[in-house]
Amino acid sequence: MILLTFNIVTIEAETKNGIQVSGEERLKISEGNTKAILRILEVHDVKASFFVEVSIAAKLPALLKSIAYKGHEIAFYNDHSTLQEVEEAKKYVQDLLEKQVKGIRQKDCRLPAESLKMLGFGYISNIDHAEILFPLKRLKRETGIRETDGMSIVPESISPYSQLPYNDFVFQLLPMKYYQNMVFETLKNDEFVLIYLNSWQFTDFDKHSFRVPFHRRMNSGKKMEDKLDALLTWINGKELATSRMKDYLF
Repeated sequence: MILLTFNIVTIEAETKNGIQVSGEERLKISEGNTKAILRILEVHDVKASFFVEVSIAAKLPALLKSIAYKGHEIAFYNDHSTLQEVEEAKKYVQDLLEKQVKGIRQKDCRLPAESLKMLGFGYISNIDHAEILFPLKRLKRETGIRETDGMSIVPESISPYSQLPYNDFVFQLLPMKYYQNMVFETLKNDEFVLIYLNSWQFTDFDKHSFRVPFHRRMNSGKKMEDKLDALLTWINGKELATSRMKDYLF
């Protein structure tokens, strides 16, 4: 099973030559990038899970409704929010969509599983840093789902052969043919492959004056759209199963 997921986050990079980009403009860029992702998913009739950053959830009601209407899952990505802020965002989104939010993703700020369960979450999808040298490290850890305090803890997927994680940077860096082979081989060994990308990776950095390192500019914007399109074309061509995370877990 392929679990395709996207983090809806605003780009935090500094700008070039003192050009000011407001928080509202950054939000519009993220919204536009997410709409591009939705168009590609619709073309290929693939459903995914979208993890919206807690602090911007209430600012994107129309986008969240569109995501849910198209049959995708809405979950949360907690970058730096407190438990109370997560609770407030969860209530807002659930009232907006009239659906339960079951998933939350965390990186640096990791709230206790017991506390998240009390808020009604059913699973946690934690991710690690994706720096330029990170993919070169050989990783050894469990990739199976485990239960903690009544919560399903879903780790990042790692190729059992190359030992590369299926994070946003690896997708952006690797040639698509190599990435496809990695997915295919992993599915022979593991029950699922969890893939995640960030909305900011679909930003056109030639149009927007953000100061972004070369390795993060490479294959961004339209090239990321093309890579996602190629991946989904291959998935459907190979008749590989995909699923929203909540459907797979529950």
